[in-house]
Amino acid sequence: MASSVPLHPSTIAPADLIAGMAKGMAVLESFDTERQRLNATLAAQRAGITRAAARRHLLTLAYLGYLETDGSYYWLSSKVLRFSGSYLASARMPRVLQPTLNRLAAYTQESFSAVVLDGHEVVIVARSGNDWRSSPSGKTQVLAYGLHLGARLPAHATSTGRLLLAALPKPVLNDWIKAQPLRRLTAHTVTDTKALRQSIDTARRQDFYLASEEHELGVQALAVPLRNVQGDTVAALNVVAAPHRWTPQTLQSELLPVLLDAARELQPLL
Repeated sequence: MASSVPLHPSTIAPADLIAGMAKGMAVLESFDTERQRLNATLAAQRAGITRAAARRHLLTLAYLGYLETDGSYYWLSSKVLRFSGSYLASARMPRVLQPTLNRLAAYTQESFSAVVLDGHEVVIVARSGNDWRSSPSGKTQVLAYGLHLGARLPAHATSTGRLLLAALPKPVLNDWIKAQPLRRLTAHTVTDTKALRQSIDTARRQDFYLASEEHELGVQALAVPLRNVQGDTVAALNVVAAPHRWTPQTLQSELLPVLLDAARELQPLL
């Protein structure tokens, strides 16, 4: 099976590295769903730089319009969406995938996403679905939280993450597992490295993966790899479903063929 390897340099000559830009990006990336507001001390801790440096970067990013502030704490402004908007407008993969995801969602009335691996997370680059569901009690509720275009999810706790990790060369995978904290999100999250390796081996062997309530309680996801014409895994496609609507058996018997057909149809386009 071919692997998916990021097409960007993993090393750079010291003379070519703009350290200030790297630190500024580290500060910008410190903001996430866990910490929407940061002061200089928190930003320094998260970015791994001194408080004085973090303060200067925060002030500069606020001056440029990428952050807003009350004088003590900082938070992302809408200007950061220029990056994601430019990517979605210019990148080929989301534009290729979106019509298929729309068709799958209309056909099954379920929610579909396409994701790529970025460091220790997977990023949703295309999405279409039906996110509101009636619960067993009859109330209408959101199917899963945090699933939106551009969302970043921990790779070790997702169906797509398992498949994308399974596509990595063994040495790269070994380094990835050693470097990443396997954070527990629910009682079902795999946090043991040996168990994670076994689940990745399972994903590689069967060429699909079903994750049940590992990222969020009451949510299960079934994923298949998306490969290009060279056979390289470039993304993963999944369907997210509520356990009270689908058992693992019915997911695999009824929706796995749908995902596999879509993956085959998309391969010549990727």
